[in-house]
Amino acid sequence: MYQKINLLFSDLNEQLNFIDLEIDDTIKRCEKAIEITIKSVKKLKTLFLKEKIKNQEQEIDFFKNIKPKFTAKLIYYNIIYKIETKKPYGGERVVKKYLNNELEKLKRYFDNNLDFYGYYRTGNNYLDFKYFVRGNFDIKLTIDSFFFEVDHNFATSHDFKVAKILAHDLVQVYLESKLLEINSNGIIEKSQRNHNVKQTWTGSKVALIELLYALQSKGTFNNGTSDLKDIAEYFEMVFDIDLGQYRRTFLEIRARKSDRTKFIDNLKEILENRMNNSDEPI
Repeated sequence: MYQKINLLFSDLNEQLNFIDLEIDDTIKRCEKAIEITIKSVKKLKTLFLKEKIKNQEQEIDFFKNIKPKFTAKLIYYNIIYKIETKKPYGGERVVKKYLNNELEKLKRYFDNNLDFYGYYRTGNNYLDFKYFVRGNFDIKLTIDSFFFEVDHNFATSHDFKVAKILAHDLVQVYLESKLLEINSNGIIEKSQRNHNVKQTWTGSKVALIELLYALQSKGTFNNGTSDLKDIAEYFEMVFDIDLGQYRRTFLEIRARKSDRTKFIDNLKEILENRMNNSDEPI
């Protein structure tokens, strides 16, 4: 079952990445993403119900770690769709107030579910048998009211809360990037200096973002005093590239099951091969 689920999730990500590149209009992109994700969740449900769960450990793993990755994407695109369709017309001040109010909604949900946030973020598992096993819900553990209306063959009391945590991380990145665009009038200042040879980044944006985070984590710019935003804008200027929502991309990199530092590992391998096999001058 897990192999089929991994293929399903990879296919979902591939389709979502494609529409991110192909559809510029945010509302239309969200509509398409929701349509795609709903189909994927339905396939996931069919796979899960068809396969027999062998033990409680497998059931907990599915509802704590697997299903939320799918439903988080549905929640994320649905929230962004609502944000964009309800966004008021007006000047920068009006839109900034609206976006900050949306950030405040995320904070209120966090405050209202602080205990579970702490439980999940710190990797606890002593209540997993109540949170992520079907039929073992405890009304005292802050259950969302919608739980009583869902198909209990494919839901536990808290798998949706995990999905909301994952989705809200992405929504926060989206809102903060929109506010940043407004504060800079949506324009990234480009260098006007002339160079004899222009260097253009021809690798993937994901690879550059992986490198960006590694260099910032190491503190290689300005003795470690440069923040992520400044370094990202510098990369965009030097390589004439738009990194888009790089914080969201980093969250996706961090969520990889394996090869989370794929580009950097590949760099190390290639450089070592060059050192070992090449006779060219340094």
